[in-house]
Order: sequence, then C-alpha cells, then structure tokens
Amino acid sequence: MKKFLMAAVAGTLASVVVTTQVAAPLLAQEAAKTTNVYEQLDLFGDIFERIRSQYVEEVDEGELIEAAINGMLTSLDPHSSYLSPNDAADMRVQTRGEFGGLGIEVTQEEGFVKVVSPIDGTPADSAGVEAGDFITHVDGESVLGLTLDEAVDMMRGPVGSEIVITVVREGQAEPFDVSIIRDTIKLTAVRARTERNSVVLRVTTFNDQTFKNLESGLNEQIEDAGGMDKVTGIVLDLRNNPGGLLTQAIKVADAFLDKGEIVSTRGRNPEDGERFNATEGDLANGLPMVVLINGGSASASEIVAGALKDHRRAIVVGTKSFGKGSVQTVMPLRGDGAMRLTTARYYTPSGRSIQALGVSPDIVVAQPRTPPASENEDEAEENTRPRSRSEADLRGRLDNDSLSEDEIRQIEEEQERAEEAAKLRDEDYQLAYAIDILKGLTALNGGN
Repeated sequence: MKKFLMAAVAGTLASVVVTTQVAAPLLAQEAAKTTNVYEQLDLFGDIFERIRSQYVEEVDEGELIEAAINGMLTSLDPHSSYLSPNDAADMRVQTRGEFGGLGIEVTQEEGFVKVVSPIDGTPADSAGVEAGDFITHVDGESVLGLTLDEAVDMMRGPVGSEIVITVVREGQAEPFDVSIIRDTIKLTAVRARTERNSVVLRVTTFNDQTFKNLESGLNEQIEDAGGMDKVTGIVLDLRNNPGGLLTQAIKVADAFLDKGEIVSTRGRNPEDGERFNATEGDLANGLPMVVLINGGSASASEIVAGALKDHRRAIVVGTKSFGKGSVQTVMPLRGDGAMRLTTARYYTPSGRSIQALGVSPDIVVAQPRTPPASENEDEAEENTRPRSRSEADLRGRLDNDSLSEDEIRQIEEEQERAEEAAKLRDEDYQLAYAIDILKGLTALNGGN
C-alpha cells in the first residue's frame, strides 16, 4: 500500500513538473504574440499619422480608416467586407426586393470583377450579360487593382444613366463593350407558369418574399390545371440565382421535403455548428421534381439543390453550380455601418462541402449558346423551305378508317404538343429537357 501511494505521489509530482515545463513556454509565446500585435497597431498608427500629415494631397481621415478596415476584411476572402452606412442601408433594401442598379451579382477573381449571375428581367440581363463574364473596364477605366466594393461603386449611378462595361467572355476571342441603362431593380422572387402539364417555378433570388411567392405560385398553377392529378411534375429553376437569405433557402427546400437534414453549417468552433431539418409536409404531394442549375446558381440556390439531390427528392439537371459554400454574417457596427464576415461553411445532408466544388448535376445538360447572326439567317432560310412530304400529302391516298373522329383529333393534339415541345427546345433547351424527364417519369408510373 505504501509503495502504491508513493508511486501515485511520484506520478503526480512528475505531471506537475511536465505541466510547468510545457506551460511556461506556451505562456511566453502568447505574451510575445500579444506584444507583437500591439507593436503592429502602433505601426498602423504611425503610418496613419504620416499619411494624414505628409501625403501630397489632403485626405479624408474617415475614408482612410474605412479603407483600412475594408482592406483587412477583404484580405480574408472575396465575401468578407466592410459596409459603410449607405452600403448597409442598400443591402437591407435589397433583401426586401427592390433597389437601384444594373441587376448583376458579382464577385472578384484574379483582380477582375466576375459576374456570378445576371438577375432576370434587369438591365444587365436584357443587355446580354452572362454568368461567368469578367468585367475589366467600366466606362473605359480599368477595375484591375480595385477592391470589389470600389469596382461596384464605379458601376453605381443615377437611374436612367448609361454605363459601358467591357466584358471578357469565354469562347470570345476579343473583349467587347456592353452598354447598359441603369434602372430601379424590382425583383420578382418567383415566377410560376405551366409548360406541357409541368409547373415551372423560376426562383430568381432568395429574399423575404421567396417562399411566400413560391407557395402561392404553385397553388395557383395547380388550381388552374384542375388539380394535383393533372400535373406531370415540378421544375424548380434555380439557374442564374445568386442566392440570398439562408432562412428562405431552408423554407424552399423544406417545402418539398417531409423529413431529414436540409443543410448544416460548421464554423471555427465545433460548438458553433448548426443543423437545419425539414418538417412534415410536401407542397407538391410527392410529384416528380427536376431542379435546374448552372454556373450562376450560387449559395442559397446550392443549398436547395444539394438538399433535394441528397434526399433523392429531385433529379438535378444542368451544369455545375458556382460553388459558394460559405456563410456570411452581417454584424452591425457603430455609426450605422456593418461588417460582412465569413463565419461558417455550408454542408449538404450527405456531409459534403459546397465550397469551391459546387453541386454537380445528376444529368449534365449544357445550354447551347446563341448562334452567330449568319447561322440564324441560314436557319431562317431553312425554315422557309417546303416541309417533307408524307403519305397524307399524296393524292388518292387511302383513308384510315380504323380510327374514330375523336381518336384522330387526339392524335392531332398530341402532334401539336410535340411541335410545341420542339419550339421550347429552341427557346430553352435545358428547360425542355427537364420537362421531358418529368413526362418520361410520369409515363413509367402509368400517368398520361
């Protein structure tokens, strides 16, 4: 017993010695780090004073401090930034769905401004700006070397005024100019319509109105169709949707899921992580679904697509999404400004991070680019040629006496629907592909 107690005491003493030997250097390192930080803050103060007193032109001290703060935040990642009081107010307005500008969501890559996506029905969309475009100049002035906020400031201006941006686009040999007239951007979060018995829900952004618009739009289309049993399926179109509010993304995914995780966030500290789960109830009552995505689908769009894909609730069609899988928290600051800081990463229900990888579609379908004018002319010329002849065109042909008038009319209606489908492929190939999938699934399940 004595030997046991001695061994225990000896062990305790040894651990105390080791702890002291390890802790002392760690404390010294922390003290050195703290001292170093204060030295650097003193250095910052010295530089600030030199600029204020000796710079060739008089400077605005407030703007100088704001630039320093913004520089510190933007050095972290492309999505962290300082919001001046005006910028913070603009952001609050944007989440409500109406603001002034061009109508593009942008980020920064290799020093240039990169278009994440143009917003439907905005001046930028009408002018032909595409997701993935690089903006190199604004009104002839280069944006290279500017922060993202500085470049965005160059693009701001009075409603009705003109701006010329220089664009570099993949597949185009030379940069080209795009003229845009600034306008008030009024976002319609969700547009609903029916194509060939499929309800198409076009979600352009995730703002305060998104879920409410989606729910009412879906219910209206189902009612107009004559009930849920008259609908082939749902197309959730998230193409060129730059994202928005996390809460709305969760509501939209939850609208079509009965249970299971929608998304999780993981921050610097494990205890800060959150999981968001679906609640019971499916607005579509289990109807087949296709989700459309492309390179302009980012952030909240990717959360919805990833959740519906992982739960096998929908087939994801299109091209790989943008890959913005980080969470930004907007923190109010003194003086009515705010700080947008990246605080976590998004993970799909399968535990995969979206960041820089995006959501991969189940079926890759690229949208054909608009052909050059000369090709359009050739197509127009081809359309004027006589159509191919069939048995029905031959003089003296035999009549089909095995069909009733109702059966013949039904066949003719089916042919008309097929011709309408062909037109849709010319207008929007990806959407037509999605609707064909739903029609095929319905046919397999014994539907019409």
